[in-house]
Amino acid sequence: MRFFDTMADRIRTGIKTWLRIQPAQNATINIRETLDYEGNAIKNRIWYRGESEELAQLYSQLDGDRTRFWAASSTKGMEIRKLHVGIPSLIADMLASIVVADMNEVEAGSRQDEWDSIAKENDFIELVKGAITDTLYIGDGVFKVSFDTTLSALPIIEYYPGDKIDIIRNRGRVKEIVFKTAYNENNQEYVLLEHYGIGFIRYELTRGGKLYDLKTVPELAGLNDIEWDGGFMMAVPLTFYKSAKYDGRGKSIFDSKIDAFDSLDEAWSQWMDALRKNRTKEYIPDNMLPRNPYTGEILAPNPFDNAYIKTDASMTEGVANKIELIQGNIPHESYLSTYITALDLCLQGIMSPSTLGIDVKKLDNAEAQREKEKATLYSRNNIVNQLQKVLPKLVDIVFKAYDTYNLTAIEDIDIDVTFGEYANPSFESQVETISKAKTGGIMSVEASIEELYGDTKDDEWKQEEVARLKAEQGITEMDEPMAGDEAGIIPEEIPQTAEGGAT
Repeated sequence: MRFFDTMADRIRTGIKTWLRIQPAQNATINIRETLDYEGNAIKNRIWYRGESEELAQLYSQLDGDRTRFWAASSTKGMEIRKLHVGIPSLIADMLASIVVADMNEVEAGSRQDEWDSIAKENDFIELVKGAITDTLYIGDGVFKVSFDTTLSALPIIEYYPGDKIDIIRNRGRVKEIVFKTAYNENNQEYVLLEHYGIGFIRYELTRGGKLYDLKTVPELAGLNDIEWDGGFMMAVPLTFYKSAKYDGRGKSIFDSKIDAFDSLDEAWSQWMDALRKNRTKEYIPDNMLPRNPYTGEILAPNPFDNAYIKTDASMTEGVANKIELIQGNIPHESYLSTYITALDLCLQGIMSPSTLGIDVKKLDNAEAQREKEKATLYSRNNIVNQLQKVLPKLVDIVFKAYDTYNLTAIEDIDIDVTFGEYANPSFESQVETISKAKTGGIMSVEASIEELYGDTKDDEWKQEEVARLKAEQGITEMDEPMAGDEAGIIPEEIPQTAEGGAT
């Protein structure tokens, strides 16, 4: 035993020596950000605008990777036409359209008529649609509530995208929001800063970091700081994704896709450049050139309908002069494969190509197409979940501001904003699936109605539909029998003893 103990000690000592780990040396890693939040928002806005000339100007002024397609410069004499496909704006616009199309009316309880007037005055549906679009490609934004009796007696609701606001937070909570609006006066640009906080609004006019009197801009002369009681802020932030790059700000859906958009534009531009360089060329021998029938002069080629290249007539014996049409071989399949791969990278994690009407797989059946639509469904659900938190709060703030403005007591009401079910899967496939579950005995009538209609119908309608279906199917509901029912004895007829007990 002593021999084995000695061997074990030696092994342990050897392992300790072998596993000696040196701690890592402290190191400092410096990363220089190319753009701040406002600069990044401007870049995303240019991508959304979708003008190829503006993209070229943008990347010619940005510091960074000069090998990007939009930043690279062509060699003189080998210029390529740079084309923009327009996918970024299509993604943002389509997602906003899908969400707004499913949005039901805002339910404001006893103040429904008031809200209907306010919503009509502010074109609320289009306002929300624009807010969704701006938030998707900018990153975040804020709904602002204000009053201007020269325009309307009702509250005015505006949306400011993230590049026109500053958000001041305290321990992760919004403390103050600063709205920035530019004004031009006497060829000078001034910026109005509107500080919206809980119970106050303060105004500042700045230019070049210096404060100026509000009267410097005549249309702002009537603005005065405001304070009120009520413990609310007349502004509501909106964010769909949190940014890992800018603390406390939202993330744009373009932020992780810029390189993919750049590659897609390069693939399409290269394809179109190959088509342009490989146009059909017509070679005609000198003695076969078209001539003027009266003078015999060779007709000049017309680039629109009569373009050709003159060649010398062959003098070799036995060789016939002939007109030749020559066109280069373009690898269409290779270009198409590259384009589809780049397009998939652009849409990956955001939406399905079929949502945009793009059929990149001709052999996909209906079930495969619905599976692809799930990417769109997930993005849509995330947007809807955020809106269901923000919009009721916005409507509540509008009413509180309206009551405060009119010097009336603030009335708390329940606000409900519902959305219909996105058309995926289709209504037909839902009916088929729910019917199988109902027939199999694993789903009740109530559950099937709830799953099939969701938020598209209110609770009262769904209860009535359940009652109608049960009546048609012969399902009746009976009260639980009381004591004595099984024997056919009516409780009132049970004899009582003198002490009050049943005999």
